[in-house]
Amino acid sequence: MDHITDKPFLSVEGLSKSFGGGVPVFDDVSFNIAHGEFVCIIGHSGCGKTTILNVLAGLDIATAGMVFMDNREVSGPSLDRGVVFQGHALMPWFTVLGNVAFAVKSRWPEWPRVKVEHHAARFIEMVGLKGAEHKKPSELSGGMKQRVGIARAFAIEPKMLLLDEPFGALDALTRGVVQDELLKICKATSQTVFMITHDVDEAILLSDKIMLMSNGPRARVAEIVVNTMPRTRARETMHHDPQFYRIRNHLVDFLVHRSKQMQADGSAAALRSAPLVRPGLEQGGVGVVAAA
Repeated sequence: MDHITDKPFLSVEGLSKSFGGGVPVFDDVSFNIAHGEFVCIIGHSGCGKTTILNVLAGLDIATAGMVFMDNREVSGPSLDRGVVFQGHALMPWFTVLGNVAFAVKSRWPEWPRVKVEHHAARFIEMVGLKGAEHKKPSELSGGMKQRVGIARAFAIEPKMLLLDEPFGALDALTRGVVQDELLKICKATSQTVFMITHDVDEAILLSDKIMLMSNGPRARVAEIVVNTMPRTRARETMHHDPQFYRIRNHLVDFLVHRSKQMQADGSAAALRSAPLVRPGLEQGGVGVVAAA
């Protein structure tokens, strides 16, 4: 998906993070995300994916580097960014409506209760939970709880949505249902999304671009893979597109072989910018089209 703007919606510049003055977990991480773009990040445990997301959310501070969103530096938490973690983090004493309404009231404290609840109910319906508004989290399945978390994040109408493996604890069937709901809402709202996942097929289904992290320590963004499959792709049919297997094989090869080789030979340290690749369109190899 191509966006023509003077400046990227999100700009990450030279981000580095170390703990206790040790070797950086990741180093000199730079990338851009356009408005309305869905970007997934993939890499082995220990490369700092969640820490990067927390820095974008304003929940953690980088050792070096800066993050700009919508031309303003990110310097702390903000309702401009909605976050959904793997754990639903719902308040057990509130109902579904109460959990979502609490976030809405935080965003618009001047709104009367009726307007808050009407707004919250719209997003509860959007994630397929109409009829469950008055249930408490203890009465919900894992998939329903995650949908409440997604509804809560969307209800504050953030400029950007940050997702940390939000479907990781769900069974395959429930995961598919919630993925579909997420895609539907993102399409309807042109939501900008940054999402961590370990699931290659999930990344191909959801994302416009997939960022590949080299192994830590000193992890880097090794490549940014452009998803060249049509945005209308569906889980049931996308494997019929020959691009799917070219993209999938490229991602798996990175995770199984190239990420480890980068760490072994130190080549990740030589990266100055992540190459932008379009493996789905390549019949005989991977085309490097630009530097990100």
